[in-house]
Amino acid sequence: MTTIDRIFIDGQLAVPHGTEMFPLHNPATGAVIGQVRLADEEDARRAIAAARRALPAFAATTPAERIAWLRRLRDEVAARREALLDAVIEEYGAPASRAAFMVDHPVAAFDEAIDLLETYPFRRRVGASEVVMTPSGVAGLITPWNSNAGFICGKVATALAAGCTVVVKPSEMSATQTQVIMEAFHAAALPPGVVNIVTGRGETVGAEISRHPDVAKISFTGSTAVGKAILQAGAATLKRVTLELGGKSPTIVLDDADLETAIPIAVQAAFMNSGQACIAGTRLLAPRGRLAEIELLASAAVSAVQVGDPRDPRTTVGPMVSERQWERVQRYIRLGTEEGARLLAGGEGRPAGLSGWFVRPTLFGGVTNAMTIAQEEIFGPVLSLIAYDDEDDAIRIANETVYGLQAYVLSGDQTRAERVAERLQAGRVLVNTLAHDPKAPFGGFKQSGLGREYGTFGLEAYLEPKSLIGTRP
Repeated sequence: MTTIDRIFIDGQLAVPHGTEMFPLHNPATGAVIGQVRLADEEDARRAIAAARRALPAFAATTPAERIAWLRRLRDEVAARREALLDAVIEEYGAPASRAAFMVDHPVAAFDEAIDLLETYPFRRRVGASEVVMTPSGVAGLITPWNSNAGFICGKVATALAAGCTVVVKPSEMSATQTQVIMEAFHAAALPPGVVNIVTGRGETVGAEISRHPDVAKISFTGSTAVGKAILQAGAATLKRVTLELGGKSPTIVLDDADLETAIPIAVQAAFMNSGQACIAGTRLLAPRGRLAEIELLASAAVSAVQVGDPRDPRTTVGPMVSERQWERVQRYIRLGTEEGARLLAGGEGRPAGLSGWFVRPTLFGGVTNAMTIAQEEIFGPVLSLIAYDDEDDAIRIANETVYGLQAYVLSGDQTRAERVAERLQAGRVLVNTLAHDPKAPFGGFKQSGLGREYGTFGLEAYLEPKSLIGTRP
């Protein structure tokens, strides 16, 4: 059994002051595979102090110098691809098909930051003044378990590109992945204190980062409830905050869609990352006139989803990350039945022959948008089929939620689909595609968050504009 007992502070891999041991599981079997020693508030304060000391020198570096550091980080992470791939599959249960993206995305995040730095204007003339984009300061980066390495590297790359120093609080449930990333960062030999990583609980390490006066910026990805708590904690010192929170994304199938093409895309949108994705399209909005066809095709598609061993290349849905998450999904499936939805595929329990934290991919029909399963984020492979009367009704239903992170529109008429997309309240709308654009801003409307990540918008979330008035052009 593996024991992870190091955090990364001030350029060194060190034993935490905290003493709590947290078990690590293989979600495909439920077996304990290791343990991690968790950091505490004192460790968080040490990390923040190190980042604060390193800030003046790092903030004064040139874009070219920061590009060089980002390349070193990228190369060290890329060199550990196989170790990271094994950790993502073993510790998180990501299917091999998904895991490949999850270990390549962290490397790509550094490349995107490098590309951005090569052209971004940190100084520009505005009116009679010179505007200088300056680093916000020490950035606290709090990441979730559903794509741990990707979120760490994405946030770190952007913050460093801006000239900020960072303290990362990754999920304690992803400690094996974090260890690989820490070793890569340590090998890159950045100046001490520029990057610090403290694995601990949200209520201890995360809370200390959120309220500490020396942290100027918070970037958090996770639940809406925790995001609200972070916002409150940071209010006392007016921290700049980026929150990427929950979602209940609609997938609108318009009545002119080719269903043989659209339904597989809709099911894939719902069950990506085993359904453990904030952007999952878990509300499938179907035209009432084609409802019977869509129910039939969707039922067949969901029933055909391959669940099982994450290392099997045929698997597309792996286990839930933890027993607690498995129980959460089971509760929502029960609620769906109790509230009157019709079970078209799947249901409670585990798929036959599997003993880990696997969920039966589930499709509900007869769902109204007022039902719990249509309004609350389940974070598992559960899809709700909701009928609509016409285009305006579809848009109303899609927008009738507290969330607004992502949406999908599927249609045989691209112009019509784009018109519908512009009326949806979501930070991103994917039109006849499941593509990811790392240069486009990502973030949510309403209770799906504040601010944006990726591209220029993401970089400027770590910068403050300073106006120099009276300077010569």
